[in-house]
Amino acid sequence: MSDSFRSTPPQQQWSGPNSGGNGYQNAGSNPEHDGADGDPGEVGKALVVGLLGGLLSVAGYMVYRRLPDEQKEKLHSQVRTVVQQRVNELRQNFNI
Repeated sequence: MSDSFRSTPPQQQWSGPNSGGNGYQNAGSNPEHDGADGDPGEVGKALVVGLLGGLLSVAGYMVYRRLPDEQKEKLHSQVRTVVQQRVNELRQNFNI
C-alpha cells in the first residue's frame, strides 16, 4: 500500500498484526497519566461550567420564588405534561 492511502501519519509505524488496534494506542501516552483524570485545563473548564450552571439555577430559583401562585401552578402543570410525554415516549421506545 502506498503512503498516499495510509490511514496513519507517515512518521508513525504501522500497527502490527497482533496489536489489535489502529496504531494510536501508545501515541503520546504518559505512563504516569492514563487520561482518567483529564487535562488540568479541562478540569478548570468543567469547574467554570459547573459554577455558571449553579449561578443560573440560583437565579432561576429566585425568579421562580417571586412568581404569583397561579403562574407557579401553570408552570407545574406544564412540567407535569412534559414529563408524562417523555415517560410515555420512553415506555413506547422500550416496549414497557
